[in-house]
Amino acid sequence: MALYALGDLHLSFQVDKPMDPFGKVWKHHERKIEKYVGRIVKPEDTLVLTGDHSWGKKLADCREDLAFIEALPGRKILLRGNHDMFWNAKKTRQLNAAFDGKLFFLQDNFAAYEDHALVGTKGFTFEGPFYLDRFGQVAGWDEEREKQAEKLIRREMDRLRTSFRLAWDAGYRKFVMFLHYPPTNILEKSSPFTEIAEEYKVTAVVYSHCHGQSRFNDSIRGEYHGIRYMLVSGDHLNFHPARVL
Repeated sequence: MALYALGDLHLSFQVDKPMDPFGKVWKHHERKIEKYVGRIVKPEDTLVLTGDHSWGKKLADCREDLAFIEALPGRKILLRGNHDMFWNAKKTRQLNAAFDGKLFFLQDNFAAYEDHALVGTKGFTFEGPFYLDRFGQVAGWDEEREKQAEKLIRREMDRLRTSFRLAWDAGYRKFVMFLHYPPTNILEKSSPFTEIAEEYKVTAVVYSHCHGQSRFNDSIRGEYHGIRYMLVSGDHLNFHPARVL
């Protein structure tokens, strides 16, 4: 059995949101997902999808997208992304009950994979509470935006710690941590998310959200402080799932 990850499927079978305008890599990207996941992932494997699954705003608008995911091979674990409007903090248990093991929604819980616990949350990337003038220069500081960012980061850290605590109480001491957003802001090497990863000595931190060649190096990639950081955005991988374990 192997553990794979892939992010940002951005499916839109029921809504009019084609991805073609975002670059050649997105042309018929759903066919690539079906082809490469089908080629790489075996029925006994686990595939973690790190958010932004569907453009549908309500669950009824996502049914075909989630059915497409359900039909992919392997055990599918879904993380919440910033565009996953069909899923809010109160719906995780309902979604897991509704899909009855066919899909597992990872938030405020954990999933077992051999001797590892898979933990995760959406995360949050904050690039500074400043605003720019029409020349692109810093014109001021938005204290309200800063307070809101701090609130969101605390919320996501609480969710992540809930996942770790539940896994720890269940006896797990090895972890893979999944985020939708990158673990740090642009050019930073530490954040509350990297600190908790180091606290629990996770094997890997897997994230997505970064799109386009110019954004693929926004956050940590490779080995850092004994932890492997992996970017698995769909367009970065040309929709080939990346092996984690």
